[in-house]
Amino acid sequence: MSKKMTFQVTGKTENMRADLHSNQHQITIDEPAEMGGTDKGQDPMSNLLASLAGCENVIANMVAKEMDFDLQSIEFDVHGELDPRGLMGDKNVRPYFEKVQVNAKVSTEESQERIDELKEKTDARCPVFTTLKAAGVDLDANWTKA
Repeated sequence: MSKKMTFQVTGKTENMRADLHSNQHQITIDEPAEMGGTDKGQDPMSNLLASLAGCENVIANMVAKEMDFDLQSIEFDVHGELDPRGLMGDKNVRPYFEKVQVNAKVSTEESQERIDELKEKTDARCPVFTTLKAAGVDLDANWTKA
């Protein structure tokens, strides 16, 4: 698979709401009423955290096959912290996540040592994880046996 992959999202916005399409999928991004939105979809930052969990899952399944790892499922709990002063215009505060905590419970018969190996390989190859890491986000990822 040496050919580069491309991704595209198209759509229309109105006020805080964005109705977008990716291939055959519809995505609605919005803000809750207290942020000026209509709460018709998830907010962009939660969407980014969901993308992180989804990406980690995809890569973990690929890596598990390569490792001959018994991966049955993963339960993710992902938290992100940001200082809202940055997105409100304070140039002294970055407008993106300062810290992201990933807790993953892996359903498997494998040892914790093998789970740690799966996690390390997954984190190193996950495009969303590595993008956050390159941005200087403090990433704390803990994978344990379910």
